[in-house]
Amino acid sequence: MPKQDIHPKYYENAKAQCACGNTFTVGASKELIEVEICSQCHPFYTGKEKMLDTMGQVQKFRKRLARKEEMKKRKK
Repeated sequence: MPKQDIHPKYYENAKAQCACGNTFTVGASKELIEVEICSQCHPFYTGKEKMLDTMGQVQKFRKRLARKEEMKKRKK
């Protein structure tokens, strides 16, 4: 038998408010939830995501690593 009166009250139509001004309803244990970012302002969902040049970073790393190994060989 589960324990009675240990769970918080559940609000099916709780209001969530984003810093950008967007509001939406969710199910939660609080009536009002304030969030910093939502699907309306998140860069991934808005298409303003910045793509990193990871290939260039990998090439730079390998170049530095090769230089370090070359320096080790010269010291020996």
